[in-house]
Amino acid sequence: MLNYQIHSIETAPDKSKPLLELFTYAVGFVPNLAGAIANSPVLANSLLGLFQNVHGGSFTEAEVQVLLLTNAVTNSSSWPVAFHTALGLKQGLDPADVQAIRERKLPKQKRYAALSGLAKKLIENRGQLTDDDVTTFLEAGFEKEHLLEVVAVVAASTITNYAGKITNPPLEALLQEHAWRG
Repeated sequence: MLNYQIHSIETAPDKSKPLLELFTYAVGFVPNLAGAIANSPVLANSLLGLFQNVHGGSFTEAEVQVLLLTNAVTNSSSWPVAFHTALGLKQGLDPADVQAIRERKLPKQKRYAALSGLAKKLIENRGQLTDDDVTTFLEAGFEKEHLLEVVAVVAASTITNYAGKITNPPLEALLQEHAWRG
């Protein structure tokens, strides 16, 4: 297994620093996974643009966390599961809904279930959705444009999920209570 340096803002390549600064602003610290991603300015800047768009889109932050947690679980990426569990709970998601997603089940809340189910199907079926998948999503109160926005969230989380598997960063102490093995 390869070892990757976990960069801080001070040690990161100059072109990777904006991503680490954004995370510091958004969550209050540089997550180890972001520090590992900083080894590649190309990947760091790809994530930076997606991150800004995803978190500035039409979904609430809680809905974004449902999507990101679902994607991490579906991709069996342990570090992002712990991270998005913590952020989802911080955003007020019902702990039972968070646990359901972590167990590869749908949340009880209808909109969250529609988001989670759609994201899971997009990943598992490589973007192929059935008419029933789309109808279920739209009947939960979403618009057809939201389908495309989910694709952006899946793209952003694919970067972190795959990078997490490759770099295998240590889980921060503050995330230990949310550790997950898929």
